[in-house]
Amino acid sequence: MRLLFAITLLLVGLPALADDHATLYQAAGWPEQRAHFNDALSAAQQRYQQTLPPAVYQALVENSNRRFQPQAIDQRAQDALRNQLADPRPALAFFQSPLGRKIIAAETLATRRDQLAKHANGLPRIEADATRRLLIRHLAQALPAREAGAEVSLALAGVAADSLSQMLPGLLGGAQAQGMIDGQRQRLMDQIGNDLDNTLLYVYRDLSDPELEEYVTFAQSAEGKAYYQAALAAVRAGLAVGRDAASLAQ
Repeated sequence: MRLLFAITLLLVGLPALADDHATLYQAAGWPEQRAHFNDALSAAQQRYQQTLPPAVYQALVENSNRRFQPQAIDQRAQDALRNQLADPRPALAFFQSPLGRKIIAAETLATRRDQLAKHANGLPRIEADATRRLLIRHLAQALPAREAGAEVSLALAGVAADSLSQMLPGLLGGAQAQGMIDGQRQRLMDQIGNDLDNTLLYVYRDLSDPELEEYVTFAQSAEGKAYYQAALAAVRAGLAVGRDAASLAQ
């Protein structure tokens, strides 16, 4: 009877354990950020409409909508998060805490369509004392913000090239296309890095110094490093930068 009871508890507990990744995906604001990415994609499509021939533009819209279909992004990102993060519970506990919820609220606010439009010409310069600037510098070094920002920019910029390569097969060879992507990625990372401290000062402006210090402590911890490494892999998988349409259809 005891063995049966133990097995029953184990079977009941397995779905809950397996679902921790999905719960973390929600708690860390991934669905909101994906929705904000799709808003930015729509804006990018509208900009291309003014410069591309109608046939190319229509191909761009169809291809990018297929590539960045919300459920597909979520599925690829969640699969990567599950594969890369062995234990989601420490990160889940952090992001479900009052501080974690405050951080996610600040991050999702910063990427909303109206906020991006408001700061299209750049963020205001944020004044901060030496202590806060040091905390922000530590946070900038711990978070993969440059890398994630570059992936998002590449995904948005690549919708036209992806459509052209499908309409004109052979326009860019695989190695040539990948080399261009890698070069752009590094340039974007350098550009983001140049103003990263001010960006983080602005995004987390409502966090107190003790809250910011607690955030830095988590980001620098083994558990925080594991989460952010997995999160970067999830961003790359979700946005599928550098992958062709054929590989996404598999």
